[in-house]
Amino acid sequence: MLKKDHKIEKVYYTIGEVAELFEVNTSLIRFWEKEFDILKPQKNKKGNRLFTRQDLDNLRIIYHLVKERGYTLQGAKDKLRNNKEDVVRNVEIIDSLNRIKGFLLEIKEEI
Repeated sequence: MLKKDHKIEKVYYTIGEVAELFEVNTSLIRFWEKEFDILKPQKNKKGNRLFTRQDLDNLRIIYHLVKERGYTLQGAKDKLRNNKEDVVRNVEIIDSLNRIKGFLLEIKEEI
């Protein structure tokens, strides 16, 4: 029996689900797939893209660099090539801070 707070995570996400998660068009996801070699979604027999959790993590990094930090595509590629660990660490810190902010805002609402 699953605990109520236990989250079941999907193994594969469709491109539509991924685009919705990042609030971007599917065409942008396809474009980034061509531009960034760290994105390698699997394809089923119909040719539909199936994104793994690792793909989502890589997309989050690309999204952070391009959309949030304003890097050009070439700048983002260079940053990933030369210093991926720092970028990953920064994205993780930002995500943690956003979760903390959300939690604090919930507490504020209850007060």
